[in-house]
Amino acid sequence: MKLLFVYNANAGKLNGMLDSLHKIVSPSTYACNLCAITYGVFSEDEVWKKFREDSEMPMEFLHKDEFLKQYHLKNPSQYQLPLILTEENGDLEVLVSSEAMNKLKMASELIQKLKEVTV
Repeated sequence: MKLLFVYNANAGKLNGMLDSLHKIVSPSTYACNLCAITYGVFSEDEVWKKFREDSEMPMEFLHKDEFLKQYHLKNPSQYQLPLILTEENGDLEVLVSSEAMNKLKMASELIQKLKEVTV
């Protein structure tokens, strides 16, 4: 089993720069709380980075365009982004919903949530 983190943002350098600008100009309207929690404006959150690097759980991180391309979903609208899924033998299950994700404010809260739901 692996954890699949899906950002509500598209991949690419230009998209990354636009996302960083959005975080600076209007953080309250930024559409990807997973991005906001795990990455600051310019770099990965240090608390999150340490957790991610120390974790033994396999993790994959995808932007929404990468997720849609890789998983060929029959009904992609069933997944509200951002979210965290478990993936095992090609089967996806929601582990942390978009609604739950959007209630979190800091990397430490996300880490605690992951510890609660993966035990």
